[in-house]
Amino acid sequence: MLFDLDESQKMLKETVRELSERHIKPRASEIDEKEEYPEDIFQLLKEHELLGIFLPEEYHGAGMGFLGGCIVIEEIARFCSNSPLFIVLNMLSSRIIQLSGNQEQKDQYLKGLAKGELRGSYALTEPHAGSDAGNIRTRASLEGGEWVLNGTKCYCSGPDKADFITVAAKTDFNAGTKGITYFIVPTNTDGFSIGRHEKKMGMKGISTCILNFENVAIPKENQIGELNKGFKSAMIGFNQMRPAIGARAVGLAQGCFDYAKNYSKEREAFGTSISNFQAIQFMLADMFMQIEASRLLVHKAASLVDTGQIGKENARYFSTAKTFAADMAMKVAIDSIQILGGAGYMKDHPLERFMRDAKQIQIVEGTSQIQRLIIARNLLDS
Repeated sequence: MLFDLDESQKMLKETVRELSERHIKPRASEIDEKEEYPEDIFQLLKEHELLGIFLPEEYHGAGMGFLGGCIVIEEIARFCSNSPLFIVLNMLSSRIIQLSGNQEQKDQYLKGLAKGELRGSYALTEPHAGSDAGNIRTRASLEGGEWVLNGTKCYCSGPDKADFITVAAKTDFNAGTKGITYFIVPTNTDGFSIGRHEKKMGMKGISTCILNFENVAIPKENQIGELNKGFKSAMIGFNQMRPAIGARAVGLAQGCFDYAKNYSKEREAFGTSISNFQAIQFMLADMFMQIEASRLLVHKAASLVDTGQIGKENARYFSTAKTFAADMAMKVAIDSIQILGGAGYMKDHPLERFMRDAKQIQIVEGTSQIQRLIIARNLLDS
């Protein structure tokens, strides 16, 4: 196993870091403060062909796999937590299609996402079904040559800007997880509407919304994969997504660490830089260890995805990468604020924003507690 990036990956990392520092860093605070959708950042990523960095070249992607995607996400997340969601949402909305879709669906939607001509979102969670996916109540019934969807989804990221949404619905209402099918729902379909925009602690640049489906009729060919087999594909898709969420956490933590380290060398107390105090040195050392460990876990998980090792037997590694990195990012954000003292609590510095954004990573794509259940059951079943 190699523990370093190859030359193309190193070049990608350096390019995205320079791009992020020049264009994304100056916008990060404003995006949060104004709760502003960063259209300019989307166009920046589109211009530099980064939106499909993880997709195969046959779909106009860069062919750099999920590890390449994680590299890009981490470098952007060092400065802004909202901006890497453009790549994360492309990953999330394309997973089921790439895993189970037909060739026509792949050609249309994967190419559209990679080229920046389409924007996607993903809808599984409902008011009464979060981690318990088998309890979703959104129904899809086949009427003639159309599927008709009825139900409500919540905590959906970026649907107000999306062209389509991959939606989980019950096609056998009494079968639990064995009765779920996924569908591609264009957002201009009659009966589809976006409800409340949630007021959030952080991650304010990309909307989180309620979705309403009232007799939403879509063509039969918008079904993704086999009937009632959606849950299995979704779980494999979540395995693939977890290193990407972990990469967000690593990038956020690295940004906090860099800022706190530099501040500690400039801030003086008792006639010397506070970086000379052992208490500060120990905090910085702990941060560095935790970030490095998290990055290796994320890279390992992403490498498993890229080599096709996405089965149930490796679920522990995907969940470990996401959970360890998410919990680490929250701790590093809090400790970075502590190093700055009173200044860290102020909006003059980015750390309070990073702390608010870090909390979301411990919840999204399966909470840290759910991930621990997955890890434990995976271990005990082996």
